[in-house]
Amino acid sequence: MARAENPTVRRPRGVHQWLALLVGAVFLAVGLWGFARTGLDGLTDPEVLTAHDGPTLLWFTVNPLHNIVHVVVGVLGVLLWAASATARIYGWLLFLGYGAVFVYGLFAVGNPDIDLLHLNQADNWLHLGTALVGLLIAVLPRPGPPVARDTPGVRP
Repeated sequence: MARAENPTVRRPRGVHQWLALLVGAVFLAVGLWGFARTGLDGLTDPEVLTAHDGPTLLWFTVNPLHNIVHVVVGVLGVLLWAASATARIYGWLLFLGYGAVFVYGLFAVGNPDIDLLHLNQADNWLHLGTALVGLLIAVLPRPGPPVARDTPGVRP
């Protein structure tokens, strides 16, 4: 069989893209696991949605609103990882969003009047770490130059 005349050109996926996929998959799994713990019954009841006495996942208290946030962040990571530019956008969203949640958590922990997500100190450290991982995703170097590949299914 002859070689294809127009090989496809593809840039190898970068570490930042794989990291975006990993973070997205972890958040999606944690969100679904959280729903397995809290159930879906309270999604229309504001008192249940923001409950401060819900079940825990490891050291973190979860409620339906917190689970929704985790699922959305996870789905975004899974959707945005494939292209370098969108993976970087995901990284910036993580950095800005979780950086803001970290600052919010500094004031909200221990104040049930403003703490809709029922945050604790462990959450604050996790949010700071997530913001830093987001920054890493956003600024890691691009992969090398595009590589010409044979058309799939065509062998020399």
